[in-house]
Amino acid sequence: MKSLPIAYLLKISKVNQLFSLLFFILFSTAAYAGGEGHEGHSEAKFDPGKMITDHITDAHDWHLWGEGHSSVSIPLPVIVYSSARGLDVFMSSAFHHGEDVHNGYAIRDKKIIAVNEMSGPAATATEDATVTAGLWDISITKNVVSLFVSMIILLFMFISVAKAYTARKGQAPKGLQSLIEPLVIFVRDDIAKASIGEKKYMKFLPYLLTAFFFIWLNNLLGLVPVFPGGANLTGSISITMTLAVITFILVLINGNKHYWHHIFAMPGVPTWVLFLLTPIEILGVFLRPFVLMIRLFANITAGHIIALSFFSLIFIFGQMSAGAGFGVAIFSIAFTVFMTCLELLVAFLQAYVFTLLSAIYIGAAVEEAHHDTHDHDAKVEEAHII
Repeated sequence: MKSLPIAYLLKISKVNQLFSLLFFILFSTAAYAGGEGHEGHSEAKFDPGKMITDHITDAHDWHLWGEGHSSVSIPLPVIVYSSARGLDVFMSSAFHHGEDVHNGYAIRDKKIIAVNEMSGPAATATEDATVTAGLWDISITKNVVSLFVSMIILLFMFISVAKAYTARKGQAPKGLQSLIEPLVIFVRDDIAKASIGEKKYMKFLPYLLTAFFFIWLNNLLGLVPVFPGGANLTGSISITMTLAVITFILVLINGNKHYWHHIFAMPGVPTWVLFLLTPIEILGVFLRPFVLMIRLFANITAGHIIALSFFSLIFIFGQMSAGAGFGVAIFSIAFTVFMTCLELLVAFLQAYVFTLLSAIYIGAAVEEAHHDTHDHDAKVEEAHII
């Protein structure tokens, strides 16, 4: 395999494991243990909707296990600015599982709100509304921590691989190089070159490589239960929207005269048809990044919801009886492991599809007028992917 120039690797900013069968068994057993030996007490029923929502949404702490007062979580920094109160920084543990008010702030539905200082935990919605205006929440949430972790991993991977290329010039790839190099070549040859063209692909290759590895890595990290209730970064609409907006900006900035001429007045089309066609083409310019955003968000989130739904069956039947719980656990664990294996493929495919569509959109924007055939082929390929 031909060695890559170091520049490819220096310009871009965990190997995934399957869910452990032992983890599922121990975790499900805890559910049965919680439902036994408390006949005199009214145990709160397991809420699968809340469990799934807690997993796929952001939070101001990193939940490990347990519910209510018995839950264990890692507190994260809360950073809020209010036009009336100024800047305030404290740990989320000050809220005591969301039940207390701290310095006039409280958590309601996983959002920081300002409440009347004297109202306490029982502040009404009306009292909240009177002091919430001008509040900015810039806290370090679970997704932000996950973002920092993925950044550190990516930097470590590519800096170490770049150093290996410098130290082992002309030698065959070894170790981490053997994993990274085929993927870089794949993105370069099968995505960037094929969609943008031989002459202009290098300008956009750093972004395409960054997008591919960032999405792929975070898709995999979302499948690794480092802690129960791990982060779901690429299942966050704000993350996918940011990636889509970057692609959109690149298309707008680099779109040439030929591209915009096709958008506003497609050649060879009667003038009266342009009144119908031009608005559709303009709408398509804005729909493309929207499709990128929704596709990645929906696929990653849906996979997590399906797997967690079957996993929830263990807890639901476990509350009925330990025997029923263990019986259902066999099938739930088997299906969850199957879904995890499928999600490994989806993790790669979604990174590939996002990068490929971004390259196609950019390629259409920078293509010269005499490449009409390539423009048609790119649009056909895009239509098949969508």
